[in-house]
Amino acid sequence: MEQLTKAEEQVMQVLWKLGPSFVKDLTAAMRAPRPATTTVSTIVRILEEKGFVGHEAFGRSHRYHALVSKEAYSAKSIKRLMRDYFSGSPKELLSFFIEREKLDADELGSILKLIKDKRPR
Repeated sequence: MEQLTKAEEQVMQVLWKLGPSFVKDLTAAMRAPRPATTTVSTIVRILEEKGFVGHEAFGRSHRYHALVSKEAYSAKSIKRLMRDYFSGSPKELLSFFIEREKLDADELGSILKLIKDKRPR
């Protein structure tokens, strides 16, 4: 799975949130300053070429939908981040966030509970 550019990821975030949408709806849902509708249309076509987006035709209009889920893309992105910046180590990634984000005891307790609950029995 390819890595998306910042602009492509921004459009995908909106599409994941809204579900199947026309370009004008995607543009309207974007944060200010909003890109031009033609820009969003171009990005959506690129995403379609990359296999992230599909469409349904309604005459000359197209309603676009995600072909790649947010969860699937997030998982690949985290694996890439872990590989490229943390030597592929989940421990190093978690240590970074614990130290950098100054997690409090409640947050750390929640993380430990998640780990315990996911541990194979």
